[in-house]
Amino acid sequence: MSTGTDTTAAARGQADWDRLASRARMRRRLITGALIALLVIVSLPIIMPYFWMMTISVSSRTGDVESAVLWKSLAVLVPSVFAFALLHATVRDRAWRLYGSIAVLLLAMLALLLFVGAEVHEQNYRFMWNPNIVEDIRGKSGAGGDRLPSVWTAFANSLIFAFTQTVLVVTVATLAGYYISRFSFPGRITFMQSLLVLHAFPAMALVIPIFLITYWAGLLDTILGVVLVVVTLELPFSIFIMKGFFDGVSWDIEMSAMTDGASRRQAFWYVILPQVKVGLLAIGVFAFIKGWEEYVFVRTLIIDKSNWMMSMYLFFVSEDIMDVDYGIVAAVSVLYILPSFILYIFCQKYLVQMSIGGIKG
Repeated sequence: MSTGTDTTAAARGQADWDRLASRARMRRRLITGALIALLVIVSLPIIMPYFWMMTISVSSRTGDVESAVLWKSLAVLVPSVFAFALLHATVRDRAWRLYGSIAVLLLAMLALLLFVGAEVHEQNYRFMWNPNIVEDIRGKSGAGGDRLPSVWTAFANSLIFAFTQTVLVVTVATLAGYYISRFSFPGRITFMQSLLVLHAFPAMALVIPIFLITYWAGLLDTILGVVLVVVTLELPFSIFIMKGFFDGVSWDIEMSAMTDGASRRQAFWYVILPQVKVGLLAIGVFAFIKGWEEYVFVRTLIIDKSNWMMSMYLFFVSEDIMDVDYGIVAAVSVLYILPSFILYIFCQKYLVQMSIGGIKG
């Protein structure tokens, strides 16, 4: 009799645990869904201009912007983003997430085709094959310096500038951060404090002195001159970041490698650098984005149109307030943000792992 009673009690206890577990799972899903909804709502003021920029670039005609088209596209895109985020937060199976993502994408495309498909065209992207875009927009002959360079010239210059700056920042910041982290030398603390002080100076206050220095050094109106200026301004913070990453790598690991016969250079290259690859990627991404979006010093130090970059190209496409073609401006903006967006897509998995806490003095 007692055995049957124990069995019944155990079954009831298991049923109670199952109900509690089911209730906890449901509560967690509701909290997760509410959190995602809150994040999407908070993010709307940030992502809405990008959605409208995409819509204007493929729907605006002769500079006119239809507000109805903007709101229709927003009514499709925002729920799609919300569904995509909720799907990835609640569905654990990778295959179901993939199928769900494809379904959301297809439904969004179908809804966009149904609501705004008649307004879609590619004429705003004609700057990609028409170098005389100013003449095309304003009906001018191009005399008086109104002609813009090819967008691909500006695009290539921006890529060269951003890539060169990234290589220099990553190389110098890595070596300097390692030296500061691993070696004790007179003035070490003062040097680290000066890095932050230098980074705190507003760049706009240095425009005139930097212009004069580049002029006297013969680097005015050269991409190299702008690269050196921006690298100099970005290095203090990047060095401090890499110093924090190297501080997080145990000294015992490096000593073990050197005890086993490796030189300090080999220990640095094969043992230490793999431990700080997230930091290398982080400062590399930040340096590339900074170089790609740089405008102040590009506008100040670049004169010849053959050296223009995408930031200047976008500015001069949109400079005429009374006669601006918003469709072309939006299309140029889409091309402008594309490299940064692609870079983020490929690097986001590593960037979310970055932690610079616990930096030692």
